[in-house]
Amino acid sequence: MLAVAALFFFMTNARAKVQCRVCVEFRGRSNCATALGPTEQAAREGAHTTACGPIASGMDEQIGCSRTPPAAVQCQPR
Repeated sequence: MLAVAALFFFMTNARAKVQCRVCVEFRGRSNCATALGPTEQAAREGAHTTACGPIASGMDEQIGCSRTPPAAVQCQPR
């Protein structure tokens, strides 16, 4: 089981070349999240989606939050 978990972790992170941290403010709430991706755009989108998760409830708010420009973005190569 441990070997399978290690293989999954390696395969998931092997292509990740960029790490981004995105902070989002939505309807008076804010949250930040970090994500990895093969490109900056993929990492930014992943972090933005993850940051919206805890502060948006329901599909309408999730969509609204995802369309909100981030309050802060920091990306760096891995």
